[in-house]
Amino acid sequence: MHYSVLIVDDELELSEYTSKYFNMSGVSATYVTDKDSALEFFNENTCSLILLDINLGEDSGFELCQMIRAKMNVPIFFISARSAEDDMLLALSIGGDDYICKPYSLGVLLAKVKAALKRYEEANSSSSETEESKNIVKLGNATIDLLRAVVIKDGEKTPLKAMEFRLLVYMLNNRNRIIKKEEFFEKIWGTEFVGDVTLNVHIRHLREKIEDDASNPSFIKTVWGSGFILEDQP
Repeated sequence: MHYSVLIVDDELELSEYTSKYFNMSGVSATYVTDKDSALEFFNENTCSLILLDINLGEDSGFELCQMIRAKMNVPIFFISARSAEDDMLLALSIGGDDYICKPYSLGVLLAKVKAALKRYEEANSSSSETEESKNIVKLGNATIDLLRAVVIKDGEKTPLKAMEFRLLVYMLNNRNRIIKKEEFFEKIWGTEFVGDVTLNVHIRHLREKIEDDASNPSFIKTVWGSGFILEDQP
């Protein structure tokens, strides 16, 4: 069976309430409360987005995220009561697409999830309808295969995570133009409730995959006090 959202959280009452709220709002959702149940879920089911808690009893949501990322590329939103920046950076660096602190507003969470689902489904459908030759982009020594969401550099293929892919496609479609942070939040996340840390981490990961020197980028450049620009000529 396919669900729009899988909630992985050991807080049973919160998981039940969030799942019920999503289903009542037209977003099919279900929940599990531990790592083993989450892995068993994927034996017979699929989902388009995962809400993942960091603390799962004796298990770690960080570890589960890495296990999921090794097999699939659906958006993963971390939900946690831990608000330290180190936790946020780690969550985003291992494959998380967003980080939402508890307690969260169900309305805001639903809006973020709906926006992510729309972009995920649009990206999947549009990529299958586009000719393969039009999905190859060269940036210096990096070749970007937009059909398969991978970067090929020095003979090695590096997959792009879901949010990295959406960010890169948006910048490619708006190359040589300064894109303000607020525009990224609106167009990519579909909400203003996104922190600078989340955006900056994803930009850094893109640079590490594309640039020859991520600390001195030739293509994805920071415009201080404004946002970022992708220049197709270094």
